[in-house]
Amino acid sequence: MHKYLRAVGFSLYQKKHDIEALLEELIREAQSSQIRKIQLDSETNLCHVRVEVAPDMGIDIYGEMDEFDHIKVEYYLPYLLGHDLSSRADCSIQRHTEKETYAGLLDEYKVGISLIFYLENVMEYRARSIARESTETDYVNLSALSVKGKIILPVKKTARQLEKAKVATRERNSLMEAAKRGDENAMETLTIEDIDLYSQISRRVMKEDIYSIIDTSFMPSGIECDQYSVIGDIVHMVLVQNRMTGEEIYNFKLDCNDVIFHVAINRKDLMGEPAIGRRFKGQIWMMGTAKFVS
Repeated sequence: MHKYLRAVGFSLYQKKHDIEALLEELIREAQSSQIRKIQLDSETNLCHVRVEVAPDMGIDIYGEMDEFDHIKVEYYLPYLLGHDLSSRADCSIQRHTEKETYAGLLDEYKVGISLIFYLENVMEYRARSIARESTETDYVNLSALSVKGKIILPVKKTARQLEKAKVATRERNSLMEAAKRGDENAMETLTIEDIDLYSQISRRVMKEDIYSIIDTSFMPSGIECDQYSVIGDIVHMVLVQNRMTGEEIYNFKLDCNDVIFHVAINRKDLMGEPAIGRRFKGQIWMMGTAKFVS
């Protein structure tokens, strides 16, 4: 079973035969517009079925279609679509070793790391590659699934503090951009700022709670490269229902280190009462849709 299947409302599907029956049912009910096939070579094709079970979320099924239009399922993945522009950073796409899946790598200096995500629009990317069209990325819409999270209170700030933080963020982003281009003065300034920041945090953590010091965070989690531990401000939220199981799922729009993305989590896996302005803390599996230059 895919670990994040419960994040889109299928928490009760824990046996292999139950999941196989579910996938067969989803394929049977899929409309022709939900099925896409591309020919990889003279004998091999890749078939994709996307079935929505709640707004902007559902299950992607991949396999091969035979001469009788029967789909032999090879693997499946839950998905969540994000419609907000998350990043315009340089993005490279590479194929996973095991199967016809792809990962994107964003050189996103806002989060301080190279951000890796699972590519959702695989079929579009493969079709462009086969047709030798441009696969240069213009921007990426990020989203994520979570199976464990909690709600924490926001850090209380005045309007002046919020404006000061925005200015500081813009200045730091400019310095990061200059440092990427090889500006030694920018590198030196960033190094000094990091040393000062470390000293301030070391002093404050002796007397304050860590969550009053850290507003938002974005850190790799575990050994899988596309999983992260995040703390983000909830800027929008909606509670939706899986049409097949009736399970309720929260779809949060988060602002995390100035990166906007959506996170879906099963209501039963969330601790606390969510509200706009509060913060979400949890582990996520990051995915994204690459928008290509036309």
